Amino acid sequence: MINIPATDKKRVVIVGCGFGGLTLAKKLRNSPYQVVIIDKHNYHQFQPLFYQIASAGLDADSITFPIRKVFQKYNDFYIRKAEVLEVNVSDNQLVTSIGKLNYDFLVLAHGATNSFFGSDKMQKYSKGMKSIAEALDLRNSILMNFENAVATTDKSEQERLLNIVIIGGGPSGVEIAGALAEMNKFVIRKDYPELKDKAVNIHLIEGTGRLLNSMSPESSEKARQFLMKFGVRVLTDTFAVDCDNESVTTSSGEKIITGLILWTAGIAGNRIKGFSPENYGKGGRLNVDRFNRIKGYENIFAIGDISLMTEDKYPSGHPQVAQVAIQQAKILAENLKNIFLNKPLKEFFYKDLGTMATVGKNQAVVELPYARFQGVFAWFVWMFIHLMSIIGVRNKFMIFINWAWRYFTYDQSLRLILRPKGCT
Repeated sequence: MINIPATDKKRVVIVGCGFGGLTLAKKLRNSPYQVVIIDKHNYHQFQPLFYQIASAGLDADSITFPIRKVFQKYNDFYIRKAEVLEVNVSDNQLVTSIGKLNYDFLVLAHGATNSFFGSDKMQKYSKGMKSIAEALDLRNSILMNFENAVATTDKSEQERLLNIVIIGGGPSGVEIAGALAEMNKFVIRKDYPELKDKAVNIHLIEGTGRLLNSMSPESSEKARQFLMKFGVRVLTDTFAVDCDNESVTTSSGEKIITGLILWTAGIAGNRIKGFSPENYGKGGRLNVDRFNRIKGYENIFAIGDISLMTEDKYPSGHPQVAQVAIQQAKILAENLKNIFLNKPLKEFFYKDLGTMATVGKNQAVVELPYARFQGVFAWFVWMFIHLMSIIGVRNKFMIFINWAWRYFTYDQSLRLILRPKGCT
């Protein structure tokens, strides 16, 4: 068994300390429960800025924060770094990589990973951006391609290394495309003068008719215009149907030679053993009721990207964004306290606070419930909201300094290739 002090209190075990898990744990401070957090990392990571890690705009420690530091002054809170292997629902027991743990209430908030829609080739040859490790690996690959392009004397190989294909035109795809285009325009040509007359081609492939499909057509069109202004080739109504380590084939039959395939097209819930196939819905998400209880269980809950809850406005489930996880966590914290007090539970209804995406310096699109705007003002709004959402004064300060430096100098100072010994 995992070494957790015995107590007369009922125990709430939270799996995952992303936006949902972190918010729930903080809201359970001074509650009548013992709280145990299980996460395979010892830090919280701010996923909306992964693309800036990948494009050398920020360092990884700027958007991560030690979990233990958050809960230093919380009583009866315990944190264990472990990977969850299985849920033994009949015995109310969690099986992890460091032992077993009994629970009275279990909350699954362990998020989602890349979904390649069954394509083994895409999974093998493309790179994702769903974790700090993936973002750092992507940054290393981008910079190594530029290093290799300078070193090679083979013109066709150089052209391949300077071609980047991004699959998926949602917020992540649009933001990384804009960041790479900006990096190419202001940084690469100075760092690699040998490449100043060479074209770094960025191709953004989206299967639907427009970018940012969850936003308005107006915002989608503005994003497309911003990207094309930066030199990004935007392909809508186009699917990537095949690939290998040197090319991507599209649904139109075009074969794009490339040195890097970046996948942002889809996500799926991180599956966990112990539940029947009937518990899972679309995208590998766990079906939950209006109280975020996994259907069929009274004491097991799921929140955030891993949960699938429908309501009239969202018949296919809520969008897999941070605000959903945060709002679900707040209601669940109230409901756990209501359970202890034998009070009625509150149903969850998602309140859409808005959507935004940035395409580069002075270019962003923002949609709030009662306002839409694009351009410079939207970009400053995007920066302010993200900066205020970062945990830790030091992290906020470091990000602000990096953004200010880049704004005035058009430079990214974190172009470091850092790989373990033995890797090239």
